Amino acid sequence: MKSISLLALLLLVLSPVMADPDMLQDICVADLNSTVKVNGFVCKADAAVSANDFFFAGLAKPGATNNTMGSLVTGANVEKIPGLNTLGVSLSRIDYAPGGLNPPHTHPRATEMVFVLYGTLDVGFITTANKLFSKTITTGDIFVFPKGLVHFQKNNADVPAAVISAFNSQLPGTQSIAATLFASNPTVPDNVLTKAFQIGTKEVEKIKAKLAPKK
Repeated sequence: MKSISLLALLLLVLSPVMADPDMLQDICVADLNSTVKVNGFVCKADAAVSANDFFFAGLAKPGATNNTMGSLVTGANVEKIPGLNTLGVSLSRIDYAPGGLNPPHTHPRATEMVFVLYGTLDVGFITTANKLFSKTITTGDIFVFPKGLVHFQKNNADVPAAVISAFNSQLPGTQSIAATLFASNPTVPDNVLTKAFQIGTKEVEKIKAKLAPKK
């Protein structure tokens, strides 16, 4: 009986469901200038908090899409809205030129839900079983990309498009597949990429040159 009681006590103490699942304060506005590293951001002193810590106007207007991909992501995460710290939500706006692409990427810390402001997009995500789920969505439609799965959006129309994306993370993170593999620092060895993609060294170097960060 003693061993059973001890086991029950250990399970009670160590079980993650016994931890506080929610915030322990009303607000924890991020101190973006703090050098202390935690899983999130250190809280500002209450006296330093203002309404502006919970405000952001950056999604009101379309972003410039005159780049290689023809798309622009404008984030509204904890780095832009310090009041989001510990709240587990964020938004972004994505604008697409005609023919624009938000290339295949993942969000390692969040599921994404897009709402089409205007235009028509071909969207899709790929499961770990390598199955593609894709659909054409238009103004007012919603589509969900599950957490961590590779996904994309493509504007195949001859007019611009835009969406608002919602995330269940204050800082979902974005990992572009092509840039991750061909524009990392230090670079992934050519012999890894040539074997993985079954292409030659010249092709690898050509892709790396195109994806290299602009100086």
